[in-house]
Amino acid sequence: MRYRTLFLSDIHLGTRGCQAAMLLDFLSHHEADEIYLVGDIVDGWRLRRGWFFPQSHNDVVSALLGKAHNGTRIFYIPGNHDEVMRDYLGTHFGGVEVVRTADFTSATGKRFLVTHGDQFDNIVVNAKWLALLGDRAYETALWLNTWVNRARRLWGGQYWSLSNWAKQQVKRAVNYISEYEAVLTDDARRGGYDGVICGHIHKANKTEIKGLTYLNCGDWVESCTAIVEHPNGQLDLVDWAARLRQRKALRAGRAASVNGKKSRRKSREKEIV
Repeated sequence: MRYRTLFLSDIHLGTRGCQAAMLLDFLSHHEADEIYLVGDIVDGWRLRRGWFFPQSHNDVVSALLGKAHNGTRIFYIPGNHDEVMRDYLGTHFGGVEVVRTADFTSATGKRFLVTHGDQFDNIVVNAKWLALLGDRAYETALWLNTWVNRARRLWGGQYWSLSNWAKQQVKRAVNYISEYEAVLTDDARRGGYDGVICGHIHKANKTEIKGLTYLNCGDWVESCTAIVEHPNGQLDLVDWAARLRQRKALRAGRAASVNGKKSRRKSREKEIV
């Protein structure tokens, strides 16, 4: 599908939790005039502890650079996990422009502040050691997710995200998560914007707060979500993981239908014989 703009954040290339294959599938189905990479695209925190960058992660980089080569304008807004890129603000590489924040105007004329959002995070700004500790715990929880949910399936339980629960607990320690959206929209209001588009907290959302539009891209670790702008300026939150589940269910339904028809045909043939 062709869109005016795509917004992606918190991909975390370089971590085992990154859902690179799902993102590649998303990119193969979506073209746009502009793409905003809203921070934490590459996880420098994790890569400093040891190199992990499989081919699928290289493929994501290649897919994005390929879109830039074909004419898509791409803006890279660094976050706290790829903060090293803030040393290169104003530079271009492979058709990608690195900027601190962006002033985005939709097709309807509405202005949005586009920012990763970590500067509004009390943990990151005032206690980076706690952010690093929380990140290590979150990474471990991602690894544990697989085993926890295998056990839950054996007992008939539904999916439950241990990693998401763990990250929420760390944020609540400073009464942060409940204030994040309000703080960002207040800042956007002071800047004369109609809304804000951000990432950072891995919580996809589209909502109105005191007359301003708040949009959070989510992430490509668990939720696999993005913000898209249609040609008419409408901004929507796309849950690609849910879309893939629907596609698989449709394929399974078609396969079951075909197998059912084959089975009925064989039964009729036996009756004739």
